[in-house]
Amino acid sequence: MDLRRGRLIGLLHDVILTFGLFAITGMEFTLVSVAAVLTIIGYSMNDTVVVCDRLRENLRKYKKMPLGDVIDLSLNETLSRTIMTGLTTILGLLAIALLGGAVLADFAWAMIFGVIIGTYSSIYIAAPLILLWGAKRGDEPDEEATPIKLGMASKP
Repeated sequence: MDLRRGRLIGLLHDVILTFGLFAITGMEFTLVSVAAVLTIIGYSMNDTVVVCDRLRENLRKYKKMPLGDVIDLSLNETLSRTIMTGLTTILGLLAIALLGGAVLADFAWAMIFGVIIGTYSSIYIAAPLILLWGAKRGDEPDEEATPIKLGMASKP
């Protein structure tokens, strides 16, 4: 299993919870809200890719280490970066929410929620799912790939 499924479920988690925020709070869903959701998707993907990239690097580096320990090591190596990035983003968004006016306030509050949920999902959703389903190490063959014989495309 590669890391795609864990990242995808973490991303779906972020989007569904963000739509839930709009439904629960009664915030109006406008073009600014669409921009907030798309920005949350990008932020969450970036955060999850950083964690998964470190995990992929450590899987190749520590081939004898159990998968759970490699995931733990990878999360510990990226945790300070993930939290510091999230906190600095939230500080900027708080300024926009409090000083930016009514239109930007909805965007900023949705983004604050999305940054918190995105940080949470990249650490606590994507990585445990990768542990649950397993991850392919760098030197293992891909089970789904089948060799293609030359000339197969031209035969009926």
